[in-house]
Amino acid sequence: MGNSYSRISPPGQRESALTVTGNYSRQTDNQEPEGLLAENVFHSMLTLERRRAERSGKPFVLMLLDANLETGVAEGILRQAVEILVASKRETDLVGWYKRGAIVGVIFAEVNLGENAPIADVLRDKVETVFVKHLGRDRAAKIAISVHLFPEGWDKDGSGWVADSKLYPDLKRKNSRKRLPLVIKRAIDIVGSGALLLVLSPFLLVIMAFIKLTSKGPIIYKQERLGQFGERFHCLKFRTMYANNDPKIHQEYVQQFIAGKEGLDNSNGDKQPVYKLVKDPRVTLIGSFLRKTSMDELPQFWNVLRGDMSLVGPRPPVPYEFEVYDIWHRRRVLEVRPGVTGLWQVSGRNRTRFDEMVRLDLRYSQNWSIWLDLKILLATPWAVLNGGGAC
Repeated sequence: MGNSYSRISPPGQRESALTVTGNYSRQTDNQEPEGLLAENVFHSMLTLERRRAERSGKPFVLMLLDANLETGVAEGILRQAVEILVASKRETDLVGWYKRGAIVGVIFAEVNLGENAPIADVLRDKVETVFVKHLGRDRAAKIAISVHLFPEGWDKDGSGWVADSKLYPDLKRKNSRKRLPLVIKRAIDIVGSGALLLVLSPFLLVIMAFIKLTSKGPIIYKQERLGQFGERFHCLKFRTMYANNDPKIHQEYVQQFIAGKEGLDNSNGDKQPVYKLVKDPRVTLIGSFLRKTSMDELPQFWNVLRGDMSLVGPRPPVPYEFEVYDIWHRRRVLEVRPGVTGLWQVSGRNRTRFDEMVRLDLRYSQNWSIWLDLKILLATPWAVLNGGGAC
């Protein structure tokens, strides 16, 4: 029996036809509808689409059709929905199992963001209308539809933004494969940070006394930073600046650093530029020493003990830094937990451009292992003595 569907096209997309006629017969629960990608293939295509969007800046929409609540009949309902979607979608859109037997995913590639109505609402309304027409209102109501836009919107003013994990099923799968190494990594974090805090406690008390005696203000400085998937936490540092200072100096430096401007400091006379904020009038005398030796970061072992950070990982960015990231830069806060030290710190951090720093962070996340962590930890003391402090 023939059926005619309205083609589901995001606003602004040009199509050769407004409708498409699709002939289908209702599948049995054991038959895979034509055009439905397997779960692993769909996840791979979703990852590739993210990479494409990072380079081109052209957004896409991931729609998820979830019938989990319909025990025993979920897969049958979704298979019927897939037949309708496959006959209605554009040739560039992809349909596949996001979670086999329970959730179907649809990738609407290269959508145009309309000004009059959010693209998510437009697509959801179109799909719901088609389902009601061809499945009936009761059966269509059993499918929960969620829409996820990439690149994601950044919550500049609020504090509730976190990355949408639905757009990154490959990271969850990768972490599940490395479950035992991740448990070992966390154990090393707990034992290592706890032991260092205990051993260094007399030294930490001396630093605290110097800070208190040389300038007014709190001993510990709490700075809001972004952890894995953009979750906010308070990163702890010894205070190295005078109280109530203006953050604009550092914000301007960060913008120049990310923009790749050379010669942020060439005061040492070297031919190679140094990417580091120096001669900062906000920094105290003891603060300058602490920064040069990276001792200001010792309180972050408490962040490691709490689970906000790891001993090894990318440095956690401040929100106003993340705000000016390119899309592909954001991956450095997604794939692994931030760390006290990392591949960037032991690779000449103050002589590394921002893009190179991000590539080092991504290389670390892709090649992470316990052995790599140990090598970075062993290389960190020399990097601290030779590197001139952290940003």
